[in-house]
Amino acid sequence: MFIPLHDANSLKRIRLQYVTIGLILANVIIYFLTSFSSEQAQIATVYGLGYIPSVVFDTVDLPPDLELVPEDLTYISYAFLHGDIFHLGGNMLFLWVFGDNVEDALGHVKFLIFYLLCAIAGALLHGLVAPDSQVPLIGASGAIAGVVTAYLILHPRVKIWILAFARIPLRIPAYIALVMWILFQFAMFGIAGEEQISWACHVGGIIAGAILVVILRSRDVPLFDREIVTPHAVVVKQPSAVRPVEAEPSPRWGRQ
Repeated sequence: MFIPLHDANSLKRIRLQYVTIGLILANVIIYFLTSFSSEQAQIATVYGLGYIPSVVFDTVDLPPDLELVPEDLTYISYAFLHGDIFHLGGNMLFLWVFGDNVEDALGHVKFLIFYLLCAIAGALLHGLVAPDSQVPLIGASGAIAGVVTAYLILHPRVKIWILAFARIPLRIPAYIALVMWILFQFAMFGIAGEEQISWACHVGGIIAGAILVVILRSRDVPLFDREIVTPHAVVVKQPSAVRPVEAEPSPRWGRQ
């Protein structure tokens, strides 16, 4: 639908979005570690760390050799696996553009909690929609959907650069692109069902993000912030009736 490129939205409360950067690095490292392993190891990783509703809901048993983590932990682990470089790149680009300002509004620790809870919510709704599914769910899309929704609620009027239809560069208010993106997720959830893409996971992340950003944001962070405007310099004229007093030279200290 669109590719986010950049937002002119500086950080106000933190110096560096190191949780966002850490999440991106973790996803990239895990992807390349699994990509260079054998095909059998890749399959084992997907089944062992992916979220499988029928396994989590105890209607199907996973073979013991594929049980890499407790099944409840797959509500989180699935979000660090990706099917290909485009799947990874798309999710990480959204996280890079929008994650820093959400982290700025929540703080480092609460942003990490927010991200993981959105991932959990995405997996949960996916499981509720398709409880008998034996296909592993992987990808950070649920968590990313939560981040996008939080950004929309925090900074709807900030201008962002996007590639519309992956070709046309546009600079538009965030709410135009992000509202359309969210509506598209709900529309596909109602129309397309659960095929290659889990729209339910996206919708679960959206709902969680909208609720959690209100609860977890810092007290001084407003909702629906306006675009940041840099004020123009104001020149204050010296009143003509008053002669300015000539400043005395300041004393010099030390060697000049």
